[in-house]
Amino acid sequence: MAENDIASMGHLMRRAGFGAQYHELEARAAKGYEETVEELLNPQDHPDGMDLDLAERYFIEWNHFIRGVPEYIAFRMINSARQLEEKIVLFWHGILCISDSKLQSYPTEYEELELFRHHGLGSFKDLLLGISKDPAMIYYLDNCLSHKGAINENYGRELLELFSLGVGMDGEFNYSEDDVKECARAFTGWTIANSIPQQPYGRYAAQFVYNPDDHDDGEKTFLGETGNLNGEDVIDIIVKQPATARFISRHLYNFFVADDVEVPSWMDTPPRDPETIKMLEDEYFRSDYNIKSMLRVLFNSDAFKNARFAKVKSPIETIIGTLRLVGDWTEPKPGLEFIFDEMKYMGQEILNPPSVEGWHTGKEWIDGGTLVHRINFTADSVCNTSFPGIQSIIEKLAAQAPILSPEGLVDGCLKLLGDYEMSEETRRMLVDQNSKGGEVQTDSEEFGAKVGETLRMIVATKEYLYA
Repeated sequence: MAENDIASMGHLMRRAGFGAQYHELEARAAKGYEETVEELLNPQDHPDGMDLDLAERYFIEWNHFIRGVPEYIAFRMINSARQLEEKIVLFWHGILCISDSKLQSYPTEYEELELFRHHGLGSFKDLLLGISKDPAMIYYLDNCLSHKGAINENYGRELLELFSLGVGMDGEFNYSEDDVKECARAFTGWTIANSIPQQPYGRYAAQFVYNPDDHDDGEKTFLGETGNLNGEDVIDIIVKQPATARFISRHLYNFFVADDVEVPSWMDTPPRDPETIKMLEDEYFRSDYNIKSMLRVLFNSDAFKNARFAKVKSPIETIIGTLRLVGDWTEPKPGLEFIFDEMKYMGQEILNPPSVEGWHTGKEWIDGGTLVHRINFTADSVCNTSFPGIQSIIEKLAAQAPILSPEGLVDGCLKLLGDYEMSEETRRMLVDQNSKGGEVQTDSEEFGAKVGETLRMIVATKEYLYA
């Protein structure tokens, strides 16, 4: 099996999932790249590999009403065999944002994540329709306060600005203030029955309700089309716009391929890779707005395959990827709340993005405080040789030769982390640090600790911030 096959699979699993241990990369590489892409894109055809029933019996607060607790979401990200299904939940959670700081209802928030889980790889048109009827979104962006003759523009504005069209493209605005108002009018009557239940329990779940008596059925003109438009008509018009194809394509590129400028700059800043964005735009229309089809084209493209380590890992990607690497939290045990706290300290709190704009990504994840938490968490995890994933790395290295040179130990660790690439300067620094003890016997008592210390140094490098 070619080393490049493992490296390509490591890249794919870091982007289309939350990373994988080396034995999984070997198995997937043997299966083939394109077949693995198809498996990831079709989660419904494969078991999720989780015993959630056992987890819910252990964590009794997870069942029924409060499955939406962040720890439950993290447990799924760590253990689901349907890695892209969980990754797409995170993708949409950062775009079609709600926040627990306002909702304070984990059950309602959980239902939105379920919407992403079941429809996030399908038609963008269906997803927009689903999110427009989602009780969490209706409450979060005040559409339940928008009435015929007294509109609330909040949802109409964010639907256009942050969920579909974007403010502008190629220096031109994509919509007007009149379009915002007409959009809000079209969504009057889209409301909820029962107030959002407060955590941890509520007597009744909130439900979407269409109230025709509160719907403004007058003539409207939206993006140049005139008629007695309702919310579904508005969504039909939105998804046909070239600006929507560009907006979704740039989001997919920024999340799965390489860091681009932040969304507020997209109106005046061209895409980092115009050819790839054009390819995605074309597939958006060819496939009738299908996200799975767009990702299939993307994952099989040279642009994606050549974009290794071009993205700063988000805090959630860092933590979930580390836990999958070391093999921790494969079954329920006390202390899972610690994971959620670490995400928050690094700057990304599940279910609580800082605003409806979501999180700023790329290098904005990194500052003095969050960097310390990031390095401490990953370093403490990988040097713990009691974790099964680290034991596996030690065993594989020991099987290579009875004695490993400093270079062999560093290169072996980088390979077993998923073929991580380091600059020659960083690699030389790692080798020099390992050279102080000279060669190491792989059957010695100190070998495990030596591997753990080498891994600790690797995850503290600048290069390890990237995926």
